[in-house]
Amino acid sequence: LIQTAEVPHQLSLTVFELGDNFTFHCPVSETEGKHFYWHKQSLGYMVQTIAAVIRSKITVIEQFKDSRLKVTKGDTQYFLTIRNVSKEDEAIYFCQSGAAYSMSFINGIFLAVIDRNQQKSVNVKQSPETASVQPGGSVTLQCSLLSKNKEDQCPGEHSVYWFRAGSGESHPGVIYTHRNSSDEQEERSCVYSLSKTIQSSSDTGTYYCAVVTCGEILFGEGTKVETRSELDPVVLVLGVLLACCVTVIAVLIFYVNQRNICEHCKAAMSDSHHLGHDKSTVDQSNDLV
Repeated sequence: LIQTAEVPHQLSLTVFELGDNFTFHCPVSETEGKHFYWHKQSLGYMVQTIAAVIRSKITVIEQFKDSRLKVTKGDTQYFLTIRNVSKEDEAIYFCQSGAAYSMSFINGIFLAVIDRNQQKSVNVKQSPETASVQPGGSVTLQCSLLSKNKEDQCPGEHSVYWFRAGSGESHPGVIYTHRNSSDEQEERSCVYSLSKTIQSSSDTGTYYCAVVTCGEILFGEGTKVETRSELDPVVLVLGVLLACCVTVIAVLIFYVNQRNICEHCKAAMSDSHHLGHDKSTVDQSNDLV
C-alpha cells in the first residue's frame, strides 16, 4: 500500500552547474525507516529506482552503481550525493519510506543542471519583471522562448514548468506544468502564459518559468509578485478629519499663546507707566521742599 499526502506538496527546485556536487537529504524516523527507497524521474521518462534500504542494508541498483553516486545514512535521515553532476543527472529525485505493506513519499526535489559556457540559440525571457495586485486579484505572467535563428522557432512541443519562491523558502516549488504548444507564436518567439489569482500574501513571491526544449532546461529571470492594499474610504475620511482636528488645535494653541503674550505686554507697559508717574510726583515734591 502506497500512501500519498492529503495535500500535494510542491517540489523544490535547485539549480546546479556542470561539475558541481549535489546532496539531497530525506528525514526518516527509526519507526518508519525499515524500508527506504530513492527514486529518479527524468523529464519525459518513467520512474527509476536508484537504491533500496532494507533493515539498514543499503543496496544500489546496478545501473546506478557509479563512483559519482553515493547513498549514506545519518542518525535520522538518508543522504543521496552525486559528485560532478552532468546533464544526465537532471531529473526529479524523491524518497519513499515505510513498512513492507505501507509506504509513503517523504520528500522530492527537481535538480536542474545548467552549462553557463554553452552558446544557446534560444533563451527564455519573462515579463513583467514585477507585478503588484490587490488581494483577490489576478496577474498574468508571460514566458517567451526567443530564438536567434528563424529555423529554430518553436521546434516541436515543449514542457513548461512554473515555480514560485516565497519569502523565507529555501527553494522554489513547482506550481504548474503543461506540455503542449505555446499559447501564441510571434516572429522568432513562442509565448506561454500563466494566469494566477493572488488570494493573500502566501501567494506572493518570485515566479519562475522553465522551458524544456532540445534536451535542456531554459530558465527565466523571474517575476516578483507583490500585494498592494487599497485605501478604505472610511479610513481616508477619518484621516482627513484627523488632519483637520490637528490643524484646528494648532491654530487655537497659537491664538491662545499670542493672546497671553499680548496681555503680558500690556501689563508690563501699564506697570512701567505707573512707575514713571510715581517717580515724577516724587521729583516735584522734592523741588517744593
